[in-house]
Amino acid sequence: MTEEALDVMVVGSCMTDLVSQAPRLPKAGETIHGHKFFIGFGGKGANQCIQAARLGAKTAMFCKVGKDFFGDNYIQNFKDNGVNTDFVGQTSDAATGAASIIVNSAGENAIVIVAGANMLLGSEELQEALPAIRHAKVLVCQLEISPQTSLQALRMAQENKVKTIFNPAPAIPDLDTGFYRASDVFCCNESEAELLTGSSVLNVEDAHRAGQELLKRGCGSVIITLGPQGCLVLEANKSTYKHVPATAVTAVDTTGAGDSFIGALAFYMAHYPTMPLEEMVRRANQVAGVSVQTVGTQTSYPHRKDLPAELF
Repeated sequence: MTEEALDVMVVGSCMTDLVSQAPRLPKAGETIHGHKFFIGFGGKGANQCIQAARLGAKTAMFCKVGKDFFGDNYIQNFKDNGVNTDFVGQTSDAATGAASIIVNSAGENAIVIVAGANMLLGSEELQEALPAIRHAKVLVCQLEISPQTSLQALRMAQENKVKTIFNPAPAIPDLDTGFYRASDVFCCNESEAELLTGSSVLNVEDAHRAGQELLKRGCGSVIITLGPQGCLVLEANKSTYKHVPATAVTAVDTTGAGDSFIGALAFYMAHYPTMPLEEMVRRANQVAGVSVQTVGTQTSYPHRKDLPAELF
């Protein structure tokens, strides 16, 4: 495996999603009746990896799960999606990460995550994965594992001329400044941009200001996703910014849409390295737009064969 060229390596989290659909989100202390329950595969890292794989990227996942029913199932899920599992570790010291998700009839959600085994992913394992990281075209990280592990992975990738995508989610206010410099592409949504810059991001103009602030911190480029308002793309070597509007779709369930976007972006960066970033963003946005039209997280992620040919 280690000598084999990889398109995308994702260092990050696996979560088992326990999803309840209900007419609305319950208030504190209230019990309400839901109408559907299902168990799904989630976790930002794994979601991004699965979406990249479904578009045709050769992917590997670097993560940790528990030696439990959920962990065994997750490894099988990666295999079913053609993701390399050489760097999926199993531990007896913690349970597989889990997320309890409630989705209301408007498609909005409330989520509680218990990171579990995800937090035990450390630098020793990363060193073992170095040969594979060297052979990747793109490395993707988020913040559902130990931030230091993510930062180390991004730095290892950059030292080996591997392009990096960093998704600062779930956002932490005191983010290590090293993350900015280690990000070729720094991709966050409006609430994450707000938390990181301290200024509210409600529209394209706000996002432009926040994006400039993030660029100043050392990112190669910044993408701020604004849901139905599309995305903003800023690049360090260009004086102008680009607003990429989103195609209007009827959202059924937005869970995991941001991860679909990042997985698609990683695919485009690996397969079309000379394509302008704004064009990659436009296409990744279309992929994510397909995902919100179906219930579930990974179950809603489109395969290449289900998408219009012009996206490829």
